[in-house]
Amino acid sequence: MSKVLGIIAEYNPFHNGHLYHIENSKAQSGADMVIAVITGNFTQRGNTSIINKWEKTKMAISSGVDLVIEIPTIYSLSSAENFAEGGIKILNELGIVDTISFGMETDNISDINNISNVLYNESKEYKELLKKELDSGISYPLARQRAVVKYLKDNKYENILNGSNNILAVEYLKALKKLKSKIEPIGIKREKVFYNSRKIVDEYASATGIRQLLERKQIEEVARVVPRNTFNILIENIRNGTFVIDLSSFSKEIIYKLRCMNKKEIANLPEVSEGLENLIKDSANKTNNIIELINLIKSKRYTQTRIQRILLYALLGITKEDLEMSRKTTPYVRVLGFNDKGKNILSKISSKATVITSLKKFEDTNKNLKYKRMLEIDKLATDIYTLGYNKNSISGLDYTQEMIKLK
Repeated sequence: MSKVLGIIAEYNPFHNGHLYHIENSKAQSGADMVIAVITGNFTQRGNTSIINKWEKTKMAISSGVDLVIEIPTIYSLSSAENFAEGGIKILNELGIVDTISFGMETDNISDINNISNVLYNESKEYKELLKKELDSGISYPLARQRAVVKYLKDNKYENILNGSNNILAVEYLKALKKLKSKIEPIGIKREKVFYNSRKIVDEYASATGIRQLLERKQIEEVARVVPRNTFNILIENIRNGTFVIDLSSFSKEIIYKLRCMNKKEIANLPEVSEGLENLIKDSANKTNNIIELINLIKSKRYTQTRIQRILLYALLGITKEDLEMSRKTTPYVRVLGFNDKGKNILSKISSKATVITSLKKFEDTNKNLKYKRMLEIDKLATDIYTLGYNKNSISGLDYTQEMIKLK
């Protein structure tokens, strides 16, 4: 009987490390079918995808993924907790996924599980420790890390919570517990290079490092660290002008939006608290450059990643009410592409899942207001994203772009 593996990823862009992860995950799980739930045109760390979601789908399917599903934008822009929970909700709702695999900086998933238990149960002692750390004026991620270490009384957990992949792994396990999911988790240790590394080691580089190489036009170096199909897709998009290197492509749009908003509206953006709206508004009035804007706002308490997410919430009109709605909703299953195996997987998805293969057909029949709002955000995200293109900057791609179908 076929086994199905689920993966949640950004693939920004797909590289040899991702290929290593898929191959090792299949070997460990015994799966012969792979579903990837991927971010769309904007990513969880508050940045842009360098190519659009359909091009990322081509990369994934040409490198071992059978079915690609988009995680709605409201989740892909959320902090690690809601991002992970959104992806797990989708995989769980499919009713056919046996295993989820994720990358880790550690090789000990039991340590990851210990941390997830603390955060899932949130005992009184842990909450008091967390409050004390937050009261010292540090960022939430650092406060949480210190509270966990003190609660578990072991300094090894400090190093674990320093890893970006480990943090997401904790949230995946926490979400599985919350949903009482039967999906089995496995962790694959990230080898050679870690998430933010700028190094190339053998044929491996991080997605961050690859984006930096592309920005510097070091194309030959990129060819060493990505599969051939990924490389060809990247080159085609660079030639076509359908390539967005980072958030600075939307400097003017973001600052314009902030200048149009009043402080009350800024205060209603997710992750804005403790009067941060005042600093954001004042800073937006002082500069027309997004890097300067971020540097004016970020602090020991508010990390750059958090500020970048807030800027994207403003750009896309995402409110605290939208985010709260997403936490209480099981998202739709929007299919971006598949191969022959993936087509077979589609036919086996649980009837409970709300599957979208044609946006127009779905909108004609959908009466779910939560889904309507989520799709409004998805469509706006695509239309704004194409403003970053050098050529072919057209809107409405969510209606005109067909699903990717490969052999």
